[in-house]
Amino acid sequence: MIELHSWPTPNGLKVSIFLEEAGVEHRVFPVNILKGQQLDPYFLSFSPNNRIPAIRDLDPPGGGEPITVFESGAILFYLARKYEKFLPADPRGTMDVLQWLFWQMGGLGPMAGQNHHFNIYAPEKIDYAINRYVNETARLYGVLDRRLANRNYVAGDYSIADMAIYPWIVPHENQKQNLDDFPNVKRWFETVKARPAVEKVYAEKEALYPKGEEPSEEEKAKLFGLKK
Repeated sequence: MIELHSWPTPNGLKVSIFLEEAGVEHRVFPVNILKGQQLDPYFLSFSPNNRIPAIRDLDPPGGGEPITVFESGAILFYLARKYEKFLPADPRGTMDVLQWLFWQMGGLGPMAGQNHHFNIYAPEKIDYAINRYVNETARLYGVLDRRLANRNYVAGDYSIADMAIYPWIVPHENQKQNLDDFPNVKRWFETVKARPAVEKVYAEKEALYPKGEEPSEEEKAKLFGLKK
């Protein structure tokens, strides 16, 4: 049994996609980051960076105490290794997947995340910051578009790299990106979107993660690191 402690952000949903795709028995524990639940001492005990998602594997390989993993890329790698799914066994194939997984973790995710922040959430609209992150997001979409020019998926067969990248492309309109400008990304996006497991994750996320009341200004300040 896998415990998934998460919230329906792109990083949270990528792990849900793997669990559904692989048919892994799991239970979801919502961590409402809008209400500061990521700062709960219990959650911090296995996710010290106070970010979702994190997992607890109650039946780890070799037995023993539960294994806990934080950081969504590390979680995907752990699950792919454990269940021997969506990660090639050969070294070349493994590295092809991992370099695109790390590309998402180190590039697309942080840049698109800052894009979201300055476009949507920042109380002051700073043109320099907005342009900086919109343009960098566009550059990264271009990298992905060129990669997909002659392949169906990012690293050959469908893999954890695709699962990691897809949720960050879903909010492309919020990132001020037009998929018509990236035809290979658009084709790939529609292919992944139509997968039954992906459809299920997005169809059920509102029921699994009820948001409740809007966060207070103090809660927003904590969420964005403006207040300890």
